[in-house]
Amino acid sequence: MAFAEPDGGGPLPAPTPAPRPERHSWVPLLAVCAGYFMVILDVTIINVAVPVIGRDLATSLTGIQWITDGYTLVFAGFLLTGGALGDRLGNRRVFCWGTAVFTVSSAACAVAPDAPVLVAARLLEGFGAALIVPGSLALLQQAYPVPAERSRAFGLWGSMAGIAASAGPLLGGLLVSTVGWRWVFLINLPVGAVCLLLTLRHVTPSPRHTARPLDWPAQCAVVATVALLTAALNEAGRRGWTDPAVLAGLGLAAVSAVAFVVRERLARSPVLPLRLLRSRAMSGGAVIGLLFNFGFYGMVFTASLQFQHERGFSALAAGLALFPAVAVTMFASVLSGRLSRRTGDRSLVVAGMLLAALGLAGWAAAGADPAYPLLVAPMMAAGFGTSFALTGSTATVMGAAPASYSGAASALFNTARQIGSATGVALGGSLLATAAHYTAGLRTSMTAGALAYLTAALLAWLCVPATPRGG
Repeated sequence: MAFAEPDGGGPLPAPTPAPRPERHSWVPLLAVCAGYFMVILDVTIINVAVPVIGRDLATSLTGIQWITDGYTLVFAGFLLTGGALGDRLGNRRVFCWGTAVFTVSSAACAVAPDAPVLVAARLLEGFGAALIVPGSLALLQQAYPVPAERSRAFGLWGSMAGIAASAGPLLGGLLVSTVGWRWVFLINLPVGAVCLLLTLRHVTPSPRHTARPLDWPAQCAVVATVALLTAALNEAGRRGWTDPAVLAGLGLAAVSAVAFVVRERLARSPVLPLRLLRSRAMSGGAVIGLLFNFGFYGMVFTASLQFQHERGFSALAAGLALFPAVAVTMFASVLSGRLSRRTGDRSLVVAGMLLAALGLAGWAAAGADPAYPLLVAPMMAAGFGTSFALTGSTATVMGAAPASYSGAASALFNTARQIGSATGVALGGSLLATAAHYTAGLRTSMTAGALAYLTAALLAWLCVPATPRGG
């Protein structure tokens, strides 16, 4: 409808409605989180299945170890490569490549006729995972430019790790005991297909920086560093920390790390510019990620073994016993994402790490053989605190990196977390194996996890920005 001017002039145009703030679709978040959940679930769901796989395929203990460790080694070793490829070729493209590789290799795992084929397919799965994870954070940063929405997206992304880690043994035990171990891999097929379809249809293409070389010497150095370190830490849990093979692996990892630093200093276009690591937020956030993964995954691993070996729980019952640790993670991540706009990330990360430390310290102080109900609150505190701090530490690392290096920043953060997980599991296994009694080893492991959380709280106070991000 037109309006007449008071002096009898021509009609005035109808008033233009005020523009509404743009709200971004939740579909990109669903697509990215589906891919990330699938990757992390594959780390944990296999644990309860490998004894059955070993018997079915008539493989040795070494073969069983490679079924589990091969995936982790390739996944952790190629994360930085995945991040560099995403920055160079486009994060959406590399994320889709990783999803396709992961889904096809999962199908190969499900139909593997023998252990060598299964191990080869698991190695390929690990490479697909290394392409998925760095791009997942970069795509969320791209899809949700408004800081408040991005914080919520990072929170939900982070909760996937806790849910997958704790749900893996439960789901794996259920599948193995009902439809068979091959379904541990087959469940990835529909998830991967939906993730790929949603990403291609609803996630916008990412910018590419094709002029940036991949710097293969640096890539090889970082793959060698992470693979040697992860292998040495895994073996430390079985052989002991003074075993020559473990010490040699740690020494070679240190040499490879030095070679990577030297190469990055000399490279004209480094994979991860050392000036980024001089950022307190970037390097501090990565170390915080390492420490809280150390505490959380060490708790899940040692508690699972204690429940099964000392309390006689089945794999399924152990998964149910650990469920309180994951039941609170989704709520914690969503809550921290909503609060960060008003409070900033520092107070949330510090509070989460202190709460998690209190939980593991409470477990260590609960006595030699506490009743299970006494352990529920410590598990919930550790799960809630870890997930509550993950959102802020993720936003800190990603916010400290230029947009052109978002894939590399995501890869750095997730590589540090994988190293923390491997260290927590290795130390926990070593403490259980060398302690005079299983319970004593468990309590020592929980104490070490509590100290890691306290250290992370101190680092958060020093490194995480205190002021809320503008929105």
